[in-house]
Amino acid sequence: MDLARTEVAEEPSGAAGAEPRRGPRRGGAARLGLMALPVAFFGVFFAYPVAAIVVRGLRTDGRGAGWQFGRIAEVLGDSGIRHVLWFTTWQALVSTALTLLIALPGAYVFARFDFRGKDVLRAVVTVPFVLPTVVVGTAFLALVGRGGLLDELWGVRLDTTVWAILLAHVFFNYAVVVRTVGGLWAQLDPRQEEAARMLGASPLGAWRKVTLPALGPAVAAAALMVFLFTFTSFGVVQILGGPTFSTLEVEIYRQTSEIFDLATAAVLTLVQFVAVGMILAVHAWTVRRRETALRLVDASLTARRPRGAGQWALLAGVLATVLALILLPLGVLVQRSFDAPGLGYYEALTRDDSGIFLVAPIEAIGNSLAYACAATAIAVLVGGLAAAALTVRTRPRGNGATPVTDRLVRGFDALLMLPLGVSAVTVGFGFLIALDEPPLDLRSSWILVPLAQALVGVPFVVRTMLPVLRAVDERLREAAAVLGASPWRVWREVDLPLVRRALLVAAGFAFAVSLGEFGATVFIARADNPTLPVAVARLLGRPGDLNYGQAMALSTILMVVCAVALLVLERLRTDRTGEF
Repeated sequence: MDLARTEVAEEPSGAAGAEPRRGPRRGGAARLGLMALPVAFFGVFFAYPVAAIVVRGLRTDGRGAGWQFGRIAEVLGDSGIRHVLWFTTWQALVSTALTLLIALPGAYVFARFDFRGKDVLRAVVTVPFVLPTVVVGTAFLALVGRGGLLDELWGVRLDTTVWAILLAHVFFNYAVVVRTVGGLWAQLDPRQEEAARMLGASPLGAWRKVTLPALGPAVAAAALMVFLFTFTSFGVVQILGGPTFSTLEVEIYRQTSEIFDLATAAVLTLVQFVAVGMILAVHAWTVRRRETALRLVDASLTARRPRGAGQWALLAGVLATVLALILLPLGVLVQRSFDAPGLGYYEALTRDDSGIFLVAPIEAIGNSLAYACAATAIAVLVGGLAAAALTVRTRPRGNGATPVTDRLVRGFDALLMLPLGVSAVTVGFGFLIALDEPPLDLRSSWILVPLAQALVGVPFVVRTMLPVLRAVDERLREAAAVLGASPWRVWREVDLPLVRRALLVAAGFAFAVSLGEFGATVFIARADNPTLPVAVARLLGRPGDLNYGQAMALSTILMVVCAVALLVLERLRTDRTGEF
């Protein structure tokens, strides 16, 4: 994923005269054609379910004439809801600040140092980001919860405290800062800072006056995305927060599934939608600043072996941080899954001793893999078309004005990111109440789960494909067209060979995030076809050592699958500019 990628400005091409006037119509039509399926997909499976929840909640009879706009003031005036909004905001701010504080040294190490095992370590720090939030919560539960490692060693328990939530958020988002900021840092020309030092600036002064301003947009973009992910946190808070702490997303889930107060859920959904829209608008502004402000160099030319005691100490500190923050929780998770004699907890997955499911828990593995494969196919198709639409070049009008389609596409680009921040709980519950009538009566269909998972996978596909598609030399396409190739053949013969690896990487990330989707799936996965995250959450929700051990075993399996997928992606990637 490329959350803060420098996007290359598109220059008009073509000759003067009549041809440029035809360009916008031809380019605009191509863009609109490519956008048709993605727009339809998001309209039917994202906008429609979310709108259905809002309409059901704010109409007096759920569908009828009167609107309950006064309900908005009532909900926002409730002291309990205000407490949820305040906690959601301040924990996201603190989580973001802690993540930046802990991860920025790691970003520097990965950007400027060359050391043995660097690629493996890069993959290790990225594993938490592709893990389902349920597994993240489970890993920290095994570390800081009742009967966890800290409880056994020192009698310290942090579950149901805000510290467990904050640490889990840093664990989850560490890679966002390291790879987004570190990717740009590796491309900054170090000679600029060296020149400042030759002119008399101290090392700190040169960094503050030269490097920090250049990194500012990347730091801001990373901070905004960390804030977005922690502001909408669900699985981590639900598992570690207990009844004491509730974010906006957890409260929406509680209002819909436990209280069935759709009016309150609708108001909270609107609040979250507005907040996410503002965050994404600011993020787009930081990306535009980054793409116009910098001249970058080959990242392979800027890394060197650490020199001096200070740099070796910094590298050691980052390695210690990765060990304590990332490897320790994952290691404890694996260890807890083997607490029973032999492979007791894993063997228990082959039978439904708990009575929670209609099938053996181990069947959740096959279900998740099948759902994730279907979701990946959908996400690659929809996201690939969307990325292609965003890279179709159009010529400006004769007066230099931007074509209307260009402005529509910029809005379309921003909308593609919304599923990452808008309540997945709302989308999942919206599926149940909106897709219940012909011709879209899908509640009993298996495809409902992959559709929900694909919504989260599409933004990853788009952000992975865009930089590569934009880097394709337009003259290659034009030459093929001049030789008589159809648009489809141009894509097959020119674009596809150049973007094949990026397409595989995009599919891999779509697969990983689909495998771990929880917020929407928890509503629509049937008891006889549970997914891995849903099975873990339901096992943790029941008392007993056996249920707890099976949850640890399933989480370990899910972690291994995600880690293997990530390691394969690392071998496929050729670009090291900070994108996921």
